Amino acid sequence: MTETIPGTPRLVTTAGELRSAGAELLHRAAENPRRGAARRPSLGLVPTMGALHAGHAALAAAARTTNDVVVVTIFVNPLQFGEQADLDRYPRTLEADLELLGAQGVDLVFAPAADEVYPDGPPQVRLQAGALGEKLEGAFRPGHFDGMLTVVAKLLNLGAPDAAADYRAYFGRKDAQQLALVKRMVRDLNFPVDIIGVPTVRDADGLALSSRNRFLSADERVAALVLQRALGMLRERAERNEPLDPDSVLAMIASEPAVSLEYLEVVDPLSLEPLAFACANTPFTGTALALVAARVGPVRLIDNMELNGG
Repeated sequence: MTETIPGTPRLVTTAGELRSAGAELLHRAAENPRRGAARRPSLGLVPTMGALHAGHAALAAAARTTNDVVVVTIFVNPLQFGEQADLDRYPRTLEADLELLGAQGVDLVFAPAADEVYPDGPPQVRLQAGALGEKLEGAFRPGHFDGMLTVVAKLLNLGAPDAAADYRAYFGRKDAQQLALVKRMVRDLNFPVDIIGVPTVRDADGLALSSRNRFLSADERVAALVLQRALGMLRERAERNEPLDPDSVLAMIASEPAVSLEYLEVVDPLSLEPLAFACANTPFTGTALALVAARVGPVRLIDNMELNGG
């Protein structure tokens, strides 16, 4: 791995530039006498849609800690938006994004136009998320995960180093279903990359960082904190091996009129199949993942928390 040296990362916009620049950086890393001959050079890829915040900085920092070369992609993927208005509304903040990534020592930023990623227009062949992508988020955002997997597969292929280098890609645990699906895709389709989940970053008040948070009013932001409190209540009960008592958690969320709950589920961390609410009145043991999604005013938020029996 290389030292973190703040500066402006190199910006490329075409697949050809990405391949040549990545190969050049890996060659330099391989020739660095301080790296040690026993270890292969490595590349860490961080796929994003831009409008970056401290959560994305944590992804870049995790990649920087482990890898010789760090590449961040910035691409607002049209396949992940159900409506054109939502795609148009998504913030584009490339200059600020480059500054944030430079502070983390990122080497290379790939920010392609849509016709570079999809040169023939919307792709006719796409990945399908299957049953794992139809529940939870998939039930409220039909087709979203198909579009996500399609672009992630393309970005993993475009950013892949040659076989002489190790390859890792970094995703936030806040998007738990996305992370599970990417891991499943890589396993099922034999992608030569390790998928690394990075813990959720929260503001001082506990709200999980999201590019959507900027659209919350001051009052809506206060109301949104009920989601984190609800997850925290489930975590505390799990640690004490108490019944999770979902009714009281749901009542807590319902007490905030600005919050419209879409789902609150406790699931198996790997399969995302519902677990604990089916036995809500028995002591909690083992591990699980609590997932929540809600609209707060006009903004849709998701969050999750690991549950571990004491």
